Amino acid sequence: MTMNTFGQIFRCTTFGESHGPALGAVVDGCPPGIVFSDDDIRPLLDRRRPGTGPLVSSRQEPDEAVILSGVFDGMTTGAPVAMVVYNRDQRSGDYHAIKDVFRPGHADFTYFMKYGIRDYRGGGRSSGRETVGRVLGGALAMKLLREYSILIRGRAREIHAATTGEGMEAEIRQAQGADDSVGGIVEITASGCPAGLGDPVFGKLDARIAAAMVSIGAVKGVEIGDGFAAARMFGSEHNDEMRSGDFMTNHCGGILGGISTGADIIVRIAVKPTPSIARPQHTIDTEGGDTIISIMGRHDPCIVPRVIPVAESMLALVLADAVLEQEKNRMFSHPRVPR
Repeated sequence: MTMNTFGQIFRCTTFGESHGPALGAVVDGCPPGIVFSDDDIRPLLDRRRPGTGPLVSSRQEPDEAVILSGVFDGMTTGAPVAMVVYNRDQRSGDYHAIKDVFRPGHADFTYFMKYGIRDYRGGGRSSGRETVGRVLGGALAMKLLREYSILIRGRAREIHAATTGEGMEAEIRQAQGADDSVGGIVEITASGCPAGLGDPVFGKLDARIAAAMVSIGAVKGVEIGDGFAAARMFGSEHNDEMRSGDFMTNHCGGILGGISTGADIIVRIAVKPTPSIARPQHTIDTEGGDTIISIMGRHDPCIVPRVIPVAESMLALVLADAVLEQEKNRMFSHPRVPR
């Protein structure tokens, strides 16, 4: 059993494997009347998909979304919105040679230990291609958030410590030439969020955001606002003072006590180096024997650029859920008085 549904009110269930027929998402709980079409999905999928240049995987996937249900005359109906992307360029034979070998840095070993079986064709559900479903759901969440004037944008903050565009590209090319890979840091910002989103204690908005980000396979760390830098600051430096009802700074990253402040929500994630590399590595096979592996095929020397729309989508799913939850709270906390 796996958990494939994210959210409490705006619920996104994803499905599909890297080398299966298709991947997709079903979103339940989306209000009716949201203008939505495949044109809203395409820009996100284009930024996520492979085959777009020499510094990403050469797998040629058009990643064209098909909306199967829940939209009529260009608007959501309130019914579940089902979306699918068909796989077109699987080369499952590329993985046959390693079907009995665990790839370092991948979930091969842990999936096998949990289930006693694994899909060796690119990792199945543990593959980065699983994120297609997240982007489908995220595209719809972003359209809902626009109704509340909430916008989400992401960027690569650094790649292997390089912070300029030229430097980032140079780091990727150097790793690629050495049969290696690099990671980096992505920053995602949500602007226009009202104050009051999220719940105290176990329903904290920042806790839900952190869980959403770490659920992305390549992500190994999350910080909000100043994050780990706060550990090296004084309270007088980190506190966000207020004047005339507004915050003078935003060290907290738009969240205090697990509830949004109305300032920009700022999230940064640490993206690990792509684990599939051609450089020889020590590993074991399914019988526990030692062996050497060199992973050939079509892999990204750096996954950071393609993670950005996925992270944006996960933040959108969290905030869409929080917005609808807040609307529900208002409905029940301010009942009409009978006359």
